[in-house]
Amino acid sequence: MEKGKIDVVEVGGAGLGLATFEPGWRWSIHERPAVGAEEPYCQVPHFVFLQRGRLTVEFEDGHQLHLSAGDVALIPAGHDGWVVGDEPAVMFDFAAAAHAP
Repeated sequence: MEKGKIDVVEVGGAGLGLATFEPGWRWSIHERPAVGAEEPYCQVPHFVFLQRGRLTVEFEDGHQLHLSAGDVALIPAGHDGWVVGDEPAVMFDFAAAAHAP
């Protein structure tokens, strides 16, 4: 995937997603085509800890959630997201195991 990398690792028998998104990354532009999604918004829920950087998540109704390093969030299905600023965003996704290939 252009401008991003997602790994799912096993930790104590459970899956943990580690995602790194470079400045300029946006789900609808860079990841949607890579995963072949037909929907305009990500349909996978996430439970995340943002370890580094900043992200904005926008929901189908236009509501936005702004995340900064150290934030924890539950992000339901039906969202787009993008990196804010010049620093990569690094996040752990605790819901990754349910959606790993």
